[in-house]
Amino acid sequence: MKGYLITKLLKEPDELVLRTDLIPKEPEQGEVQIRVMAAGLNFFDILQIQGKYQWKPTLPFIPGSEFSGIVTRSTVPEYKPGDPVFGSNHSLAEIVTAKARQIQPIPKNMSFEEAAAFQVTFPTSYAGLVIRGQLKPGEYCLVHAAGGGVGLAAVQIAKALGAIVIATASSAEKLAVAKTNGADYTINYLDKDWTDQVRKLTQGHGADVIYDPVGLVEESTRCIAWNGRIIVIGFAKGTFEKLPTNRILLKNISIIGLHFGAYVQFEPETIQKTWNELYKLFEQKKIKPIVYPKIYKLETVNQGMNALASRKTYGKVIVAVNSDSNSSKL
Repeated sequence: MKGYLITKLLKEPDELVLRTDLIPKEPEQGEVQIRVMAAGLNFFDILQIQGKYQWKPTLPFIPGSEFSGIVTRSTVPEYKPGDPVFGSNHSLAEIVTAKARQIQPIPKNMSFEEAAAFQVTFPTSYAGLVIRGQLKPGEYCLVHAAGGGVGLAAVQIAKALGAIVIATASSAEKLAVAKTNGADYTINYLDKDWTDQVRKLTQGHGADVIYDPVGLVEESTRCIAWNGRIIVIGFAKGTFEKLPTNRILLKNISIIGLHFGAYVQFEPETIQKTWNELYKLFEQKKIKPIVYPKIYKLETVNQGMNALASRKTYGKVIVAVNSDSNSSKL
């Protein structure tokens, strides 16, 4: 089969080499084999092939982290050949295997491309805002990097929950996308006075919940409300911050981390509850995965990763893995 196999750490995505001699892994008990139709790209996929991500798979490994496709073989009663599924595991190959707990059935009226954009971003954003952030209707929710995959998901979810959503991004195009997806207000976080703009929009109240996948915690403490919560999702800036802890004390604020993948180990029951709530919101048409218009091919994964790294994309960057992958709804 075609696919990528990382046998040594790379310096950049352009070093990726597509192979045609990979042998599909036989599913073990509790696993499902899937013919991949589409794969979603994430910034941490780039870090992982470089050995810079906090979770470092053992070499060799197939890169990628989320996919959608069709079950070809199953060792569990929940899934049978022909079932359309999406999930999280190594994804940049024509055929992959995953544990049954790593996949979900694709909802009706969702395409393979949309399903490949659903797995990582939406449960992360829901858990961050609802489970950890305790976002309430009427509260001000500030979403950083609102043009990216997790950011757009957070905008949609916050709006569905009845919050007043302030979206930040680094370009007019990304801010326009955030506005289309439910943001009440938009701010370019490259503006030197963006924290002043937040305070002005909230009539001096500040943001009650701040969703941060970038690494803007220190600056965000300047525009957070009393009893506010900052949800730490990631570090797209590439650095870890040093925080003025006096502001945490004086404003009575909470800085909360979220590692949704760790719920598998520490709180597995929360995972399915999260998916159940997301399915409801999708059925109510309150949320929808946003796919970047340019779909990449398995042969051009490096271009997709480079576009993602250059911050030129919005929503989720998708790779069409098998040639008959299309946008038809299930």
